[in-house]
Amino acid sequence: MGHHLLRLWVGTCTLLISLTASLALGQDQSAVKPAATPRNLAVDDFFRIRTVDEPQISPDGRWVAYTVTTPDLEEDAAMDRIWMVPAAGGEPVPMTGAKRSASHPRWSPDGRYLSFLAAPEEGEDQVWTLYREGGEAVQLTDTAQGVRDYEWSPDGQRMVLVLQDPTPEELAVKRGEKKPKNPLPWVINRRQFKLDYVGYLDRQRTHLYVLDVATRAMTQITSGDYDDSEPAWSPDGRRIAFTSNRSSDPDSNYNTDIWVVAADAADQGKTLLQVTTNPGPDAAPAFSPNGALIAHTTATDVAAIVYAFNHLAVTPAAGGMTTVLTRALDRNTFYPEFSADGRSVLAAVEDSGEQYLARVPVDGSPLERAIGGPRSVGEFDVGRSGQIAAVVSEPQLPAEVFLLDQGRLARLTRTNDQVLASIRLGEVENVHFASKDGTEIEGFIVKPPGFAAGVRYPAVLRIHGGPMMQYDFGFHFEAQLFAGAGYVVIMANPRGSAGYGQDFCTAIWQAWGEKDFEDVMAAVDDAIARGYADPDRLAVGGWSYGGMLTDHVITKTDRFKAAYTGASTALYIVNYGHDEYQLWWEYELGLPWENPDLYQKLSPYFQVGKVVTPTLIVGGEQDWNVPIVNSEQLYQALKRLGVPTELVVYPGEFHEFETPSYNRDLYRRFLAWFDTYLGPTRPAGPSGS
Repeated sequence: MGHHLLRLWVGTCTLLISLTASLALGQDQSAVKPAATPRNLAVDDFFRIRTVDEPQISPDGRWVAYTVTTPDLEEDAAMDRIWMVPAAGGEPVPMTGAKRSASHPRWSPDGRYLSFLAAPEEGEDQVWTLYREGGEAVQLTDTAQGVRDYEWSPDGQRMVLVLQDPTPEELAVKRGEKKPKNPLPWVINRRQFKLDYVGYLDRQRTHLYVLDVATRAMTQITSGDYDDSEPAWSPDGRRIAFTSNRSSDPDSNYNTDIWVVAADAADQGKTLLQVTTNPGPDAAPAFSPNGALIAHTTATDVAAIVYAFNHLAVTPAAGGMTTVLTRALDRNTFYPEFSADGRSVLAAVEDSGEQYLARVPVDGSPLERAIGGPRSVGEFDVGRSGQIAAVVSEPQLPAEVFLLDQGRLARLTRTNDQVLASIRLGEVENVHFASKDGTEIEGFIVKPPGFAAGVRYPAVLRIHGGPMMQYDFGFHFEAQLFAGAGYVVIMANPRGSAGYGQDFCTAIWQAWGEKDFEDVMAAVDDAIARGYADPDRLAVGGWSYGGMLTDHVITKTDRFKAAYTGASTALYIVNYGHDEYQLWWEYELGLPWENPDLYQKLSPYFQVGKVVTPTLIVGGEQDWNVPIVNSEQLYQALKRLGVPTELVVYPGEFHEFETPSYNRDLYRRFLAWFDTYLGPTRPAGPSGS
């Protein structure tokens, strides 16, 4: 179902700037010579292709800092490293060491220091600062609990920190006492009592603290039985905006609002103002350059709950009428940030297979596409002079840092060029086709390298999760892996997907596995009609909601010779009170004891007797997003019925796997399963044969 994009950072060490190390680690951005005989993408390329994220422009506009994540098979962990690259182009420079992770880079306002989050030898993430011209990193904070987030004040003399209330165990360790042999029992008295990657929830809440950088004195400025996050400083440094659900029972609704608190340590949070009053989620605050407005996202359709689109809005920082800037756009927006001149708000927009960067004027004028086209724009940062650094991905290009300066878009990093030079990737074709009821559906087809027109290939229908997501023009490793193994990969955006308007998204309301099933099957028929897919050699699979829809597919049709279902659920009623979605289940399907018929009607488990497709079932042991009990129940049913099946449970993993060796094992199992039941990936004869 939903995704938690949570990274687990695992420490840092003494950090030195070294251009030599940059070149040794393959970061050389000079021309890359292609391999004499490029090969197809393979499983172990997962450990060679690195992820670029978190771009940050230095105050003088000369440098862009960013993170590079590398899955390290030897350490069996993902390592994050901070680099910086000249904005004018040139060789990147490593800012942190390669042995321990560092994340969340931020420039001090004077540009002299680059700060980041990393863990010391013992303990959780803390804030560190590194002099830009060289030297060792200095640990700035030393809290009992880890630092969740932080931001510099405009004058550089303070920071705002996001900290969760420390546990008794954390306080004991901080006092130098021996850590208890066994943890204390969980005492649960909340309605929302579970969260994936966290576990059982207590009332240890996240709050804001102001840190004096010089003295390291720290003052708590928010409190109460609420979680506070996403702090943003006002330009004058006197106020901090943040996101919080401060309703009477935050566990009973999705209503977050934008609040403003005085940053004065002497005030200690007494001056607190609620800025927004929308009953739906308001989040991601960002002040205008003059401090008069706060840009933020807002979901105005409360009844649509998790399907509601996040619009872009501005609200006076002193409180007042909210202006929704993208109400007519009917698309999801992300990462709002004011332009340098304050006349517009920049935001990423999810739209019909693209994710573009929009410039939305505050005065209501039409929006402009600052970075558009067949690509996917992720996180970005706006510099003081108007430059925009963004991570951009394309169908055959994993995300890299690009810089938009005075209308010119230039690529700054070439993190994966050495790897890509030796690999043949599949061509990605954007397709449109009609579903059973005539609704137009968009999708993508990834063809095997060396694809021959007029020849049919075994095909994999790959279903995305969410369901409120979309396949876009970004790079998709798993799809390219399957294509490299000789499969045509079919990726559709069925109803329930974002990017096509909220009505399209909510078309599966209380109807999971109905219209979206028709849409993904239409995608298969379209690939067959184009002459790409062999109708006798089809596989299907997906993760999270993609796995859930896969469960519907295999109960409704026998057309697939193989399937994999990852982190899925088939018997929905078992999830209420066991997963983290108590509100979603109640709001959409009702309370299970009051509405059991709908739970049963929608659950593919009650149609499992129709399954004939050999099905590989996989999941994480500690997944509380879609708990492993769901996979166990589906496995038990298929095994009892004599359907070829296997259940693979990965120890200690949550909803999305973090351990590199487990990801390698997972991809190998997928390919082996396809090979077993579809046969070797030799294409069939000419189309129509």
